Amino acid sequence: MAEDNRGGFTAREALFYHETIRPGKLEITATKPLTSQRDLSLAYSPGVAVPVEAIAADPSLAARYTTRSNMVAVISNGTAILGLGNLGALAAKPVMEGKAVLFKRFADVDSIDIELDTEDPEAFINAVALMEPSFGGINLEDIKAPECFIIEAALRERMKIPVMHDDQHGTAIITAAGLLNACHLTGRDFRDVKVVVNGAGAAAIACTALIKAMGVRHENVIMCDRSGPITPGRDGVDQWKSAHAVATPATSLEEALVGADIFLGLSAAGALKPEWVRKMADKPIIFAMANPVPEIMPDEAKAVRPDAIIATGRSDFPNQVNNVLGFPFIFRGALDVQATTINEEMKVAAAEAIAELARQQVPEEVAAAYGRNHKFGTDYIIPAPFDPRLIEVVSSAVAKAAMDSGVAQARIEDFDAYRIQLRSRLNPTTSVLSGVYEAARANPKRMVFAEAEEEVVLRAAIQYRDFGYGTPILVGRTKAVLDKLHQLSVGDPGSFEIQNSADSEHVPAMVAFLYKRLQRRGFTERDVRRMVNQDRNVFATLLVALGHGDGMITGMTRTFAQTVREVALVLDAKEGALPFGIHMMIGKNHTTFLADTTMNERPNAEALAYIAKETAAVARRMGHEPRVAFLSYSTFGNPSGQWLDNIRAAVAILDREDPGFEYEGEMAPDAALNPKVMALYPFSRLSGPANVLIMPGLQSANLSAKLLRELGSNATIGPMMIGMDKPVQIVPMTASVPDVLTLAVLASAGVVG
Repeated sequence: MAEDNRGGFTAREALFYHETIRPGKLEITATKPLTSQRDLSLAYSPGVAVPVEAIAADPSLAARYTTRSNMVAVISNGTAILGLGNLGALAAKPVMEGKAVLFKRFADVDSIDIELDTEDPEAFINAVALMEPSFGGINLEDIKAPECFIIEAALRERMKIPVMHDDQHGTAIITAAGLLNACHLTGRDFRDVKVVVNGAGAAAIACTALIKAMGVRHENVIMCDRSGPITPGRDGVDQWKSAHAVATPATSLEEALVGADIFLGLSAAGALKPEWVRKMADKPIIFAMANPVPEIMPDEAKAVRPDAIIATGRSDFPNQVNNVLGFPFIFRGALDVQATTINEEMKVAAAEAIAELARQQVPEEVAAAYGRNHKFGTDYIIPAPFDPRLIEVVSSAVAKAAMDSGVAQARIEDFDAYRIQLRSRLNPTTSVLSGVYEAARANPKRMVFAEAEEEVVLRAAIQYRDFGYGTPILVGRTKAVLDKLHQLSVGDPGSFEIQNSADSEHVPAMVAFLYKRLQRRGFTERDVRRMVNQDRNVFATLLVALGHGDGMITGMTRTFAQTVREVALVLDAKEGALPFGIHMMIGKNHTTFLADTTMNERPNAEALAYIAKETAAVARRMGHEPRVAFLSYSTFGNPSGQWLDNIRAAVAILDREDPGFEYEGEMAPDAALNPKVMALYPFSRLSGPANVLIMPGLQSANLSAKLLRELGSNATIGPMMIGMDKPVQIVPMTASVPDVLTLAVLASAGVVG
């Protein structure tokens, strides 16, 4: 297969992503226990008969007893896949699976992808309409025009659940939000702007219809297709295009753009020429949304019109028009009030809510995750896709609009409580981690991969480069590493930097540096030279210590303790710091931080207090308000024992310092995590279950972390090293490619280290 590169990754990496662990991106998970005969009887026969009879008597109870009220079908026939064209229903499945994953990830909406092998609109309509009892909503996707208009209109008429073609309306909603803010910044009024739309497909027509519904005057919009402006009576114009025909003397896109305030491009790469941009009005607004290459590149537009506000569909430029800002939350709000449709009022409410969110101060965790300050202005007119406030702001606006417009079958009486409920559906760590990857891409670093002859490490290093996080420095025997790169079908193995101690130009400086450091610790110069030449961890750490790399990943071939000893020969702790490790346990709705899980066998009170403060800081950087519990076998002295004084002294230290977060101890895990047990101790200072667990010693900490990783269903990240003078992360010997890559990115982005 020919090698290509799309958005910072290769075709090989995309296929590897979809193939590994288990093919595809979805699985079905049971939400009720199924461990006993009684469970089986309740789940199926005979217990299932009870809700069956209840729903038969009152169909609205399906929302109470089944998944229907939180289930959306993502349906396509593959006739317009992503801009790749008509590749068929089966080829559409990876895209539809991806859409289902986004529904779950961003809005906790369960979703199933369905690919229908027909290009007959009537057959498609009949098939989807018959599924109404199964789903609370239908998301149509990647269906070519004009069939998409026919299909959506017919299904909205026949079905009493929300139906939305996201390629049309999702794009329109985000576009309208961005235009509202661009007009706000340039002092324009929607009622007066002159708009040129290039492209007359599904998305272009939907964008045009929505901005008109929001105030843009019909006569102020010129829509162009391949034949030029669409005018009344022009030949070859279907009913959907003709709805936007206007009389104009312009005979081309170039002529239409003279004096235009806004260019909306939903067409093809390079369709907008820089010399045409010069002819637009002052402070032109340019939405060049062709993908993957826009109608004009932002730097080309800025070169001729520095005063322009520019948006594209790409994540590597400011102001990305990304449908993920809309469709998950629109369906979330519609499902929560059991709306019978998604109407114009709900779309307008979503657009206005997204626009308003971009004007608000960006949360600290979002700014920290992206590595830069997002502030409303010409380069930030659309919120970041991973802004955790989207679910509550957009979903609430959509739900309220559904109620106000009379299409809601259920009501929300307390919107403050509803927003809290929405917020609790998502784990903020997942949003912040996503932003961390963007931050790493925005500020790429040189990362030393100390064991590059290991396939897992080498695959992670390849992804680190291909995804744009930075430059990997591969440590190993040159021929062995190159052979591995060839085996992994890397097209340009010679482009990777390989550092081999046998021939590295840095070895003399390394020996001098390390000998000066170790000569009074019993090491001769010969000992040091042998370590530099033979020990990859020492050699790799020296690359970082001498500034040839910004950070390092190691750990696959040696135990954690041995690796720490080798790294410590070269690097010290940060001044005033105590090195320690954190395991981060990520669940669907929660993240728990365990510390210290790697370094300090029996920490004293000062060490425990320090570990608590530093781990709380990591939790904050991950989007959580820390609630710290100092764990013990004893809860507030019951039972008594000899190992409690240092924990109590650590709490006393924090009492004196007032660190700005909740903390409590000593306490057993159930008293820290179980609300029912917590209620037995009304004097506890924790307002809810702890999310930072400070362990009393290394034995219990390491055992707990490994048990949770092996027995729990949560994702585990770590151990994450804190407190070393340079960013060094030590992965478990059993780490997978994503484990290695995640720790590399966390180190690169400065979240840990």
